[in-house]
Amino acid sequence: MTKRTMLVAAAALLLPLAARAHCDTMDGPVVKTALAALDANDVSPVLAWVKPPREQEIRAAFRKAIDARRAHGPAHEASDRRFLETVVRVHRAGEGAPYTGLKPAGSTLTAAVRAADVAVEAKDGSPVERMIVDAVASGLRQRFASLSALETPGSDVAAGRRWVDAYVEYVHYVERLEAAAGVAGAHGEGGSHHEAHAPSPRSTAVAEESTSPAHAH
Repeated sequence: MTKRTMLVAAAALLLPLAARAHCDTMDGPVVKTALAALDANDVSPVLAWVKPPREQEIRAAFRKAIDARRAHGPAHEASDRRFLETVVRVHRAGEGAPYTGLKPAGSTLTAAVRAADVAVEAKDGSPVERMIVDAVASGLRQRFASLSALETPGSDVAAGRRWVDAYVEYVHYVERLEAAAGVAGAHGEGGSHHEAHAPSPRSTAVAEESTSPAHAH
């Protein structure tokens, strides 16, 4: 696995799905862009965050928010908030993600996501690169070490099942890295490890037993 492959794949492994997109937080890039657009009275930067079919909806919401600001009335903040909610909701819909409301600043952000935002602002991705590469390398080493410390299946069934558990964890981790990075299939067919090596009924049974509570590790 190349350094670039590890970099690309790690993002999907390090962050849970809910944390990968922080576009619904008050300190996320979508809200920051929307607030700056209101201050500058220019909706153009916001439109980059939404799909073309929803552009008019954003323009209409923007005009209402600007009108409320010009009126200097008590509805100013509420109108800003509605605009932010509209932009985030439409943006997430374009990604196929649900909208569950705006989250407070700092919500769901991991160290990697924070570092990524800092990198974008600083125009220097090297700190994030080191963080991700180190994390992936550590994950590979830990899983391989766990597998290497065990005996391959033999007369001791319980020990063999522990090896199978460690093997499955290691290979599945490698597969997730490969899939997230979009790497071509290692077996020449573009398929996964399991597609290239279909398990026998006996190995399937062992794998199923190894995931039961009696064999969980």
